[in-house]
Amino acid sequence: MRGLVTKSTGSWYVVLTEDGERVECRIKGKFRTKGIKTTNPVAVGDWVHIEMEPDQHTGIITVLEPRKNYIIRKSVNLSKQTQIIGANLDQAILVVTLASPPTSLGFIDRFLVTAEAYGIPAILVFNKLDLFSEEGLAILQDYKGIYENIGYACYEVSAQEGTNIATVQGLLKDKVTLVSGHSGVGKSTLINALEPSVVLKTGEISEWSDKGKHTTTFAEMIDLSFGGKLIDTPGIRELGVVDIEKAELSHFFPEMRSRMNTCRFNNCIHINEPGCTVRDAVEDGTIEYSRYESYLSIYNNQDSRN
Repeated sequence: MRGLVTKSTGSWYVVLTEDGERVECRIKGKFRTKGIKTTNPVAVGDWVHIEMEPDQHTGIITVLEPRKNYIIRKSVNLSKQTQIIGANLDQAILVVTLASPPTSLGFIDRFLVTAEAYGIPAILVFNKLDLFSEEGLAILQDYKGIYENIGYACYEVSAQEGTNIATVQGLLKDKVTLVSGHSGVGKSTLINALEPSVVLKTGEISEWSDKGKHTTTFAEMIDLSFGGKLIDTPGIRELGVVDIEKAELSHFFPEMRSRMNTCRFNNCIHINEPGCTVRDAVEDGTIEYSRYESYLSIYNNQDSRN
């Protein structure tokens, strides 16, 4: 029986069969020994085949179909474990806030590089517009300028007040979209505003750390009444980039990729080689210095906790 994984709690998965039935399933033992090096060999968005167990109420996932793509993250703690946070996506949205809690440019860049590496269009949604001071709005325009100039769509919303929610609904219509972001950026509030029939638990910001408390504890796919599916993911506090060769890293920065054949040396890594047009562009401001900093940080395996 074929079905779509719509929820993952770690050890159990909810599979929506092609007949429209939702079945709680576990993984067949050998799945974990097939060289899949992630903590979750099956992810929300995966298409699988299941067999019903003798009780006819639960199932076993026996086959994982090849994925079109996926988003993967690496923990930056000592375990360095990797986790697939969503599969078979049409696009990914990163919810960003400039305060309460702040999303760093480095974190944004790591998410975008991961999306680029797996061929997933990415969109930035700046939330909590209602909290911005005049100074904050100016910084917001600076942030948007960095990313719009290199081809990423950016949107401003207030999930709390409903500002520009209809615009985001238009982006989601008839697509499978992963929504991610730091804990506390208002992701659950945003999803509640996008799909009022869904009531997700929202959390407060921790006063001492200015970081959000996790309110989504597992990944889940939500059917959108206006068409499309949304994958809600637990808040990410840190983001390590996975399985990208150093020699290929610049390919996933669009502004560097466009200069790929203009450096003096074909194998230029854009760090200290003579005749590097990427470093020239950084020096003259054509490439944002913050983006180049992120490139160096990822190249040198400095994982981001912000």
